[in-house]
Amino acid sequence: MSELVRYELDRGVAVVTIDNPPVNALSPGVPEGIQTAIERAAADAEARAVVVIGGGRTFIAGADIREFGKIVSGEKPRLALYRFLEGIEDCPKPVVMAIHGTALGGGLEVAMAGHYRVAVATAQVGQPEVKLGIIPGAAGTQRLPRLCGVTKAAELCSSGDPISALEAHQAGIIDALIAGDLRSGAIDFALDAATRPISKVRDRHDKLAQESLLALRTRVSKKFRGQTAPLAAIDAVEAAASLTFAEGCAFEASLFNDCLFSSQSKALIHIFFGERTVAKIPGLAKDAPITPIAQAAIVGAGTMGSGIATCYLNAGIPVALQEAGQEALDAGVARIRRNLASAVEKGRITAADAEKRLALLSPTLTYEGFATADIIIEAVFENLELKMQTFAHLDTIAKPGAILATNTSTLNIDAIAASTRRPSQVIGHHFFSPAHVMRLLEIVRGRETSDSVIATSMDLAKRLKKVGVLAGNCRGFIGNRMFHEYMSQAVFLVEEGAEPSFVDDELSKWGMAMGPLAVGDLAGIDVGWRIRQEFKHLEQPGVRYAKAGDRLAELGRYGQKTGKGWYLYGPDRKPVPDPEVTAIVETVAREQGITRRAISSDEVLERTLLSLVNEGAKILAEGIALRAVDIDIIYVNGYGFPAWRGGPMKWAELEGLAAICDRIRALGWQPAPLLLSLAEGSGKFDA
Repeated sequence: MSELVRYELDRGVAVVTIDNPPVNALSPGVPEGIQTAIERAAADAEARAVVVIGGGRTFIAGADIREFGKIVSGEKPRLALYRFLEGIEDCPKPVVMAIHGTALGGGLEVAMAGHYRVAVATAQVGQPEVKLGIIPGAAGTQRLPRLCGVTKAAELCSSGDPISALEAHQAGIIDALIAGDLRSGAIDFALDAATRPISKVRDRHDKLAQESLLALRTRVSKKFRGQTAPLAAIDAVEAAASLTFAEGCAFEASLFNDCLFSSQSKALIHIFFGERTVAKIPGLAKDAPITPIAQAAIVGAGTMGSGIATCYLNAGIPVALQEAGQEALDAGVARIRRNLASAVEKGRITAADAEKRLALLSPTLTYEGFATADIIIEAVFENLELKMQTFAHLDTIAKPGAILATNTSTLNIDAIAASTRRPSQVIGHHFFSPAHVMRLLEIVRGRETSDSVIATSMDLAKRLKKVGVLAGNCRGFIGNRMFHEYMSQAVFLVEEGAEPSFVDDELSKWGMAMGPLAVGDLAGIDVGWRIRQEFKHLEQPGVRYAKAGDRLAELGRYGQKTGKGWYLYGPDRKPVPDPEVTAIVETVAREQGITRRAISSDEVLERTLLSLVNEGAKILAEGIALRAVDIDIIYVNGYGFPAWRGGPMKWAELEGLAAICDRIRALGWQPAPLLLSLAEGSGKFDA
């Protein structure tokens, strides 16, 4: 018997407990332990039935994802779970799967191999494999439709979203909900099941009628634009209605194998582990104290300030929100109310929850509440002088030990910190708009920022339900420094002859959530223009700078906020191409001596994407980013880079760094030194 699986008799029922903390993943030893326990129960004359239950906080949260990487690398053979699961199903005594916490992926596949499934009401089940670029690979696409029907199974396998035990019970996946103690209730159920004939899921056919999945395919194609696994999952489920169980399993195995060895799966698994890796900070003192954040204060109630306030309120942290004028303060509070009302409308919180969160907000025209705050966040205009003045004042009213965080997206953290007497307590907390929605928090350390402040910031990110990524201090840090190059190339392409919609559409088709010019309109063209004014003194003679965006800002075309920017916007905020922009761009091009020409799709993709990679390599070499994966997590979570391409650095690695260098040279650019050295050596950023 495996140490990860325990066996005991209770009231004539063999209770098999999986004990592989923290989530009882199907790591090596767990399937073998379950198999041995089932065989023992079958031979145990005192056991009338079997209950399989998870120890700790969950049933089985899924497969051990590290094993997939070993299979792809050739280190291990493909997982052979079919025979193991059929062994469970072939047990001559009823096997009851008792579910609490989650039964996800391989966990649900194990549960479906049992003859019955019972669960507590708070449990969840699902097949989330598509989120890793694969499909269920242990007969999940074949057993699930036999329990809940083809359409429901196809929806679950293609979306990857879990459902509650109640919904699973209604669908036929769960046989009974247990109101009291799960173990006791499961044993009662098993003893009753021992009086009835055994029914194997693989032998059921009453719910396998062929159904049209065309509408689902259309929705999935739109939602998971460019991804192959969700459609493959539908194909596999649909096959269950026309093939035998064995044939369906073979078809599923073939599709699973195609997905597992695809670049999309490699990219998504990279992102999965990356979100865990970025929380680990090399060189940070392990005993760095974490400051408890019980109260926050925010300077500025604009779009960013009100969004940040919403984040803190959602985390249950009281917030003092300051503005200089009543009208601006009222507008900020109204935005927060709308943010919470939207969450209520979407069913994420109740109206009562929204009111409780609003009760934690203290709007102020002074700095009332700031003296007792554990953290003060500055969210004023992107102007260095203004931010330095603000921090100098905050330094006089903040309590000793309070963290002073700036939401700057580009400015020098050290210059801001120098305006205080506590530079070790100053740090950048760069939220992304809309702050209460976007998952990324770019945490920027200054030269003197203490380990305690960094550790507290990383911990706070989790509390705010953000992915915190640590960055070094330079203009634009990681995300915006790269985005500046990306946006510059987009504007250059427009100045040279491309329509804004053409540039945006090509990048959207490639997988970006939005094209760069549409992003500019969303963020506000005036924001980028103000930032460029801050750094105009650094412009060098003979170097080309993008001018068309600045011309739009000077004409009051700020984007969505003014109804016109690179595009025109109506009440629905959908971008509409504007001939006036073409005329403005043509004028700018003439002034710069640019002869406009036809631009190809390939040129759009090459120049924009390779600019990201080349600048990212420079940032990595400079130590502004700790690891290449930190850059990827920032771009997937903050800039709409498709996760199924892995982020800009992983995408470049999958393309081949030698090929990337050749493509950069073909544009007449100089590859970053790090790219060149890796292309000639390992070809991997983590080498």
